[in-house]
Amino acid sequence: MVEKSSGNIFEHAAQSVAAASMPLAERMRPQSLDDFVGQSKVVGEGKLIRHAIEKDQIFSMILWGPPGSGKTTLARIIARETRSHFIHFSAVLSGVKEIRAVIEEAKRQLQMHRRRTVLFVDEIHRFNKAQQDAFLHHVESGLITLIGATTENPSFEVIPPLLSRCRVITLEPLSEQDLAAIIRRALSDKERGLGSHPLSITEEALAYILRISGGDARVALNCLEIAGALALSKTGQATPVQITLPDVEKALQEQVLVHDKAGESHYNLISAFHKSLRGSDPDASLYWLARMLAAGEDPFYIARRMVRFASEDVGNADPQALGVAMNAMEAYRFLGHPEGELALAQAAVYLATAPKSNSIYKAYQSVQETIKETGSIPVPLHIRNAPTQLMKALGYGKDYKYAHAYNDAYVAQDYLPEQIRQRRFFYPTDRGFEKTIRKRLEYWRDLKKKSFEKP
Repeated sequence: MVEKSSGNIFEHAAQSVAAASMPLAERMRPQSLDDFVGQSKVVGEGKLIRHAIEKDQIFSMILWGPPGSGKTTLARIIARETRSHFIHFSAVLSGVKEIRAVIEEAKRQLQMHRRRTVLFVDEIHRFNKAQQDAFLHHVESGLITLIGATTENPSFEVIPPLLSRCRVITLEPLSEQDLAAIIRRALSDKERGLGSHPLSITEEALAYILRISGGDARVALNCLEIAGALALSKTGQATPVQITLPDVEKALQEQVLVHDKAGESHYNLISAFHKSLRGSDPDASLYWLARMLAAGEDPFYIARRMVRFASEDVGNADPQALGVAMNAMEAYRFLGHPEGELALAQAAVYLATAPKSNSIYKAYQSVQETIKETGSIPVPLHIRNAPTQLMKALGYGKDYKYAHAYNDAYVAQDYLPEQIRQRRFFYPTDRGFEKTIRKRLEYWRDLKKKSFEKP
């Protein structure tokens, strides 16, 4: 989907922006850098974006930041204040055909009006390689100034040739101070905001909006608009009224936390959960677990990660950990939401407080490296199976010692190929049950050493 602007790119928008049918967040969208709230590190006095606009030296860039941090607004301000032709391009709704049309329009603008084109690509991370390639030459030639917006890390989502031709500008979530300024402006603005109504907001209600918005101006303004409508509906349009905490809570009904199950937020949260488990912090583990579940993460994904954690980070320091994790997953499968979440919480606390060992993880990595190094070494003859007479004649199974025929079901015998006979992979710790395993292995190795030393 392509949105084009001609003439003064905001002449028609300035009229429609005050229309009551438009969401408050859209009506309150800043029209200039002086109106822009937040992101002082990039738009403040003497900073990169402001300097580029003032000198009319704009460049292709990727605006990387969370939802509601001002990416779209900033792109529109750049186009407006540099008198560029502005095209809003949706990566979700458009394809290569639309890209070609954009390029032709950019050529026409340059030839007929001597005006450059700012192409704003929303959610640029949703473009595939072919679509991104289609922009590459025209960005390089300067025909278009590309401003991409993404909530995902551009290092992973934007192809390197395109990324190398753009500067990555990182936007932060808006601070509570910034959000408070935006809300108060919306309450007082009579043309675009709610200033034509006798509305104010209690400090308690304001604090709640700031807390749940997660630095997202759009979330804050949407909540304010609905809460304001609820407050006005109780007392009428002419009576001065305050937006209260119950109004805000009713407007929200159910808080939606910031969490993209396919994006960076997903990986950040699961990383925080895993590291809290590894760090033996049950409180943090429960917090990150609840955050993910409240945001709609797949409970079975979380359960699978706990199963993996039980082997990778607990291992045989507590052999029951793997069973606890598996049982929690099955309990959730049996109970479902919300009852099953308690089983996941129980497993998380168990894993967080269990003794830790990554000796299994390290041993398996060491084995994999040895296999890459040594290749397919033949199985020693004495531990090969010999189901046929020919195999027996060839020495398969010859001199194999059956462990159960000896005291303590142990007999000194080599099981690794001769080339790597002296290799050790598993080094148990002295934590939890692995301390017992370590003592047992030391006893067996001592027996083996004495047996092989006998004449």
